[in-house]
Amino acid sequence: MPKHPQCQCHEIITLFDGLFAESHNTRLLCALCDGRYGELDEPVYEPANAQRSCHRIVFAHGYFASALHEISHWCVAGLERRLLEDFGYWYRPDGRSQQQQTAFEMVEVKPQALEWLFSMASRRVFVASADNLAFEETDDLAFRLAVSAQARAYFSHGLPTQAALLLSRLQQTYGGQVVLDQLYWPEEKARRKNL
Repeated sequence: MPKHPQCQCHEIITLFDGLFAESHNTRLLCALCDGRYGELDEPVYEPANAQRSCHRIVFAHGYFASALHEISHWCVAGLERRLLEDFGYWYRPDGRSQQQQTAFEMVEVKPQALEWLFSMASRRVFVASADNLAFEETDDLAFRLAVSAQARAYFSHGLPTQAALLLSRLQQTYGGQVVLDQLYWPEEKARRKNL
């Protein structure tokens, strides 16, 4: 597959495929590099079927963070959801109602918590995303607090099997460390100091 000059993810693709292409029949693909996807704006997960011999995690813009985010969804999906397109979740783009946004955030807590751990292991900055930019004044603190609480729970109680394997490989490859004290937002750190 040719490399797109804007893609930042060749190493993570190789790393993921080395771990899971054979054992889980799953490949990580960059839409920028794979001509089958053209100008894909949103990521997609495609399970294997009569036309596809393997499951595909396709991230859209060639960004490392995007690859980690989509991998995180795969890690929490479980075997049954991995047989469904986009793991059986609906996705409504930017401009969701408050009810739709609440449902979206509930689905995003665990993947974003894993993404935070993967980002630390990869020595990358993690930015939580409530992904609803159409509303200019959005208070995402409750969502971010749920993500940090889940990240700390994963740290303390263990990760899903594939996530733990990937985290270990990311640490070996990039040299990042996952540290419990860094799994707090600035608002949480300030509150902890005042206790």
